[in-house]
Amino acid sequence: MRGLRKGAAQHAGVRRGRNCGAGGDDAMEKPPNLTDLIQNARAGDDAALASLFDAMYPELRRMAHYRLTSGGRGTLLDTTALVHEAYMRFARADQLRVEDRKHFIRYAGHVMRSVIVDFVRGRVAERRGGGVPRVTLNTGIMPGVDRGEKEILQVHEALEELGQFDQRMVQVVELRYFAGMTEKEIGEILGVAERTVRRDWEKARLLLAEALA
Repeated sequence: MRGLRKGAAQHAGVRRGRNCGAGGDDAMEKPPNLTDLIQNARAGDDAALASLFDAMYPELRRMAHYRLTSGGRGTLLDTTALVHEAYMRFARADQLRVEDRKHFIRYAGHVMRSVIVDFVRGRVAERRGGGVPRVTLNTGIMPGVDRGEKEILQVHEALEELGQFDQRMVQVVELRYFAGMTEKEIGEILGVAERTVRRDWEKARLLLAEALA
């Protein structure tokens, strides 16, 4: 996981370098169009993918912010690490399979879920040797209660089953549970009414509560 933090720091340094190094005519350039960046990234343009993440970085960081809480010092997964590991997974993919900003956010929510689950699995394995702090995630299934690693893995397994019957509900849970978005934001991303998101979320909460019982 040290490599994850190193990669995050390096990419953050690249972002700062781009911003600080701008001057003259470069400072007056129009920001790139997200649709163009996505299309170029889909075509395999690594520079376009990096620019896309630069453009979306504040929103991706907001998605991750406050979703993760540390069980103690030494926990390696934080907001920055989560966002940059998501970037690395986008970069390692054979092809960026998104069509627009909304699709990008949906996919980012799915990737963040994958990052969190893989990280928790790794921490569980590492803790067999003892002395490794637990990782918790702020959730909305049981308001006011922080759930730990066991719940994260149980939710993931339940979503794998739910995905066979209702993919949209899975997306709602990914964006709410793993990315911390509001019902209004999720409705805009999925292109459905806020009440539909609320209904899906309530159904999902019941199904997940039953799975966690």
